[in-house]
Amino acid sequence: MNNPKEEGAASIPPRYRLSCTECFDALWFCYSPVHQMQQYYRHGVPDSCSEKWSALFDCFNLKTKRSSEVQEILEARERSKTHIWSYRSVDEASSHWKELFGHINDEE
Repeated sequence: MNNPKEEGAASIPPRYRLSCTECFDALWFCYSPVHQMQQYYRHGVPDSCSEKWSALFDCFNLKTKRSSEVQEILEARERSKTHIWSYRSVDEASSHWKELFGHINDEE
């Protein structure tokens, strides 16, 4: 016989587990000499870490809300993220390619 708790647990949709540990770790690493020198080498300026602070405060703010609200907010954020690739039709891709690299043929 199956355990009723196990059957019920399988039907519950997965919930987001909110933990600010990742935000704190990212902030901690941001102030490390390795990260700061890497940013200075790549961009010419050290990282102010303001994005990491914002993410940490946002996480703390979410921790003060009810779990149902947090679930809705996190799901909405996930849906609003854009995909890494932008899909284009053949005509759109062709015109975009010409816009970016059309000048190369003009030089010859």
